[in-house]
Amino acid sequence: MSNCTKDGCTCTPNRAIKCNVVSCAHHCQNEQYCGLESIQVGTHEAHPSMDQCTDCQSFKHL
Repeated sequence: MSNCTKDGCTCTPNRAIKCNVVSCAHHCQNEQYCGLESIQVGTHEAHPSMDQCTDCQSFKHL
């Protein structure tokens, strides 16, 4: 899989990583998947208790 998605390369959707964040550079334009081989998920809290407390740290704005 390629790490280049919306920068002019064809996005190869990783069917194991669903995503609907179209403002991310790794989002496959025509499909609801990420084009990365893997992503890093993190948190901005010591002990997250809700999904809003977690972040895709692989996010890259267009």
